[in-house]
Amino acid sequence: MPLTDPLGDMLTRIRNGQQAKKDSVLSPASKLRANVLEVLQREGYIRGYSEDTTGKHPALRIELKYFEGEPAIKHIARVSKPGRRVYSGSKELPMVRNGLGITIVSTPKGVLSDNEARNDNVGGEVLAEVF
Repeated sequence: MPLTDPLGDMLTRIRNGQQAKKDSVLSPASKLRANVLEVLQREGYIRGYSEDTTGKHPALRIELKYFEGEPAIKHIARVSKPGRRVYSGSKELPMVRNGLGITIVSTPKGVLSDNEARNDNVGGEVLAEVF
């Protein structure tokens, strides 16, 4: 059975892995997922990610990050869903927790955090929010 929301599935795997205090989690590989993980790594929410080819299909191994036993990601949620797409211009990008969190945005210049999108003056589809 195919997934209707692959990005939402990856975010749920990260959320579940951190609740279970796992070191890493596996998620099927795709370019969009890798780009979102790149933003999470740049912003310091995960330790890193790597391609895992040990199984039948390529996967991404996501190294989760903890600080003093607590997960680095307190909240991670999908904003734009397959049933309701959410778009935002560069001036209207949402602030998460007054700038303490980030919004991940898919723009014509690639997948960026909200700060990078504001600096490049581009808007796009609001994929997820993290803090």
